[in-house]
Amino acid sequence: MKIAVIGTGYVGMVTAAGLAELGHRVIGADKDGEKIGRILSGVVPIYEPGLDELLAANIQKGRLSFSAELNPVIRDADVIFVCVGTPQHADGSADMSQIEEVSRLIADNLDRYKLVVEKSTVPVKTSHWIKRTIGLHKKTDTAFDIASNPEFLREGSAVSDFLHPDRIIVGVETDRARDILCGIYGRFKDRLVVTNIDTAELIKHASNSFLALKISYINLISNICEKTDANVEQVAEGMGLDPRIGGRFLKAGIGYGGSCFPKDIKALVKIGEDLGVDMSLLKEADRINFDRVRLVIEKVKQALWILKDKRIAILGLAFKPETDDIREAPSINIIRELVREGARLRLYDPQATDNMKLVFSPEPGRLEYFASPYLAAEGTNALLLLTEWEEFAGLELDKIKGTMANPIIIDGRNIFAPAALRKLGFEYYSIGRK
Repeated sequence: MKIAVIGTGYVGMVTAAGLAELGHRVIGADKDGEKIGRILSGVVPIYEPGLDELLAANIQKGRLSFSAELNPVIRDADVIFVCVGTPQHADGSADMSQIEEVSRLIADNLDRYKLVVEKSTVPVKTSHWIKRTIGLHKKTDTAFDIASNPEFLREGSAVSDFLHPDRIIVGVETDRARDILCGIYGRFKDRLVVTNIDTAELIKHASNSFLALKISYINLISNICEKTDANVEQVAEGMGLDPRIGGRFLKAGIGYGGSCFPKDIKALVKIGEDLGVDMSLLKEADRINFDRVRLVIEKVKQALWILKDKRIAILGLAFKPETDDIREAPSINIIRELVREGARLRLYDPQATDNMKLVFSPEPGRLEYFASPYLAAEGTNALLLLTEWEEFAGLELDKIKGTMANPIIIDGRNIFAPAALRKLGFEYYSIGRK
């Protein structure tokens, strides 16, 4: 099929490459001509393991191309996947202006039947507004369908998630739309779940909010462990062995971040409240997550007392490993608090440094970025771990200790075993463990 993917952000890039890999002819389109130019020159705008290779292979095979000319791309397509941004307003609601803009473009270029597929994460009932917008502005009586196909792409494993999905949700209102999407995803027919559109739109927000709730729950339990001799990792293991619960997303730490969980839980709260539903459960989960910043700062103060002019190495800036994404990363608020306290910060991340420099500009002697964890640790009074990159688990700890002014580690992701670190001579603080 001829497929257009409108929007070349994180979801759009992976979706375009993945659909091409399934054998379809795909054009990724974006009104940002500069971005399209970089993509055409071989510069992938995001870091995602395996994406560079997937893009290059399908471009070479002639199945994948990119364009900044949206009108001809829309006219030529049989199916249009909408992957534009839906940034969040302060009240948790989604800014749907880009969705409306694309809907009007589709209406202007609707010269034959097309299936319009929501891929962006959108509030339930968005399909109604897309359908209405296209219907109001189309210039002919040409038929079209709207469908919902929410993405479930985890940053750091998005390519694998697309090519080896655990489920594909397809929300439709006609048999024709169902048959087209089932054809597109024919390789995965045993994992297809067909629903109505409202159900499909809600599944994404419901899924991410539940996972966020699970993370906040184990962090709440870790707070109890902090006050007792209980070990949160063993508590999580004991819970996770129950098949009704499962062990995933029971990792205590400094909380969730990224472009999905913080945004989606706030969005679902707003959706529910607009519909008159009491959403206090999710509001409390979000409050617990935000409170993790206070807990980390307390641990740093427990170790260093006065933070003014203390030199602190921060390892890990991305919200999770295997990505350069710092959106809603806990590291941002933690760094902001440490700067406010007057600490001197030395930062390192394998991939996210350039993005973090857009938030915190380097300031010699106050906030600096380094090319390795060992350089960042030199002369510091404490080392603070905020992202569980595999690289950090393999650090030469004796070497780290030898470069630090004080061998103190505050481990916000429970990367190391407490007994092992203390045996090496470190003063060690972790989450929910003694």
